[in-house]
Amino acid sequence: MAQELATFTRPLAKDASSALSTEDLRVHYGAKEALHGVSLNFERHKITSLIGASGSGKSTYLRSLNRMNDTIATAQITGKIMYRNVNINLPQVDVYEVRKHIGMVFQRPNPFSKSIRDNITFALERRGLKDRQKLAEIVEQTLKQASLWEQVKDDLDKSALALSGGQQQRLCIARALAMKPDILLMDEPASALDPISTANIETTMQELKKDYTIIIVTHNMQQASRISDYTAFFHMGQMIEFDQTRRIFTRPQVQLTENYVSGHFG
Repeated sequence: MAQELATFTRPLAKDASSALSTEDLRVHYGAKEALHGVSLNFERHKITSLIGASGSGKSTYLRSLNRMNDTIATAQITGKIMYRNVNINLPQVDVYEVRKHIGMVFQRPNPFSKSIRDNITFALERRGLKDRQKLAEIVEQTLKQASLWEQVKDDLDKSALALSGGQQQRLCIARALAMKPDILLMDEPASALDPISTANIETTMQELKKDYTIIIVTHNMQQASRISDYTAFFHMGQMIEFDQTRRIFTRPQVQLTENYVSGHFG
């Protein structure tokens, strides 16, 4: 599998627009099929929102994209997840290698109980990077990308747990970016935050899409309409409709989608 993994580092053709795609992706938890054959294509340097009611399958789908569902003992994931011409859903693919390229930010901020600096450098040092100057450059660069540098640049050795919730979430974004991923998965990253912190996270995402492909799960319809280029609507484990966000929210093709985005769902 080493040869296939090497393709992760090959440059894409200039006209390659697909960052990631799934083909007939299915997730079973024991005998229950939680995700029913989802096929989607994610365009590079765009934000795609996954929307739907609780239990619709959107978070299950998101977690499948970098093999996070592998940690669930009863989970069985079938179908293709194509990244740089490699089906990363094959059992012989190194999931840790996958997660270097496809990072994730979770619903609630989960900084390590370490300093702000060490939150970003910990994984890099574990992987063998010891150059202090290079590590310092990465700390500064990623904190700037996450719009946090100016607030913490003089406090890098203070505990990350002393930061506000919004700052902690942006630190978690910076920590994910330190691994230099192509794709950033975000599972309701602002659901536990106040409106001002939410607005800051949304601004950060808009800046990040210049360099990254972002796939976000959100329950917030206004958020999806504000920040995303594309939206996919999930219902009962199925992907019902996928289109440009403005079309999903103004001219959906499926009545179920119309009911959900207009607030008349159920």
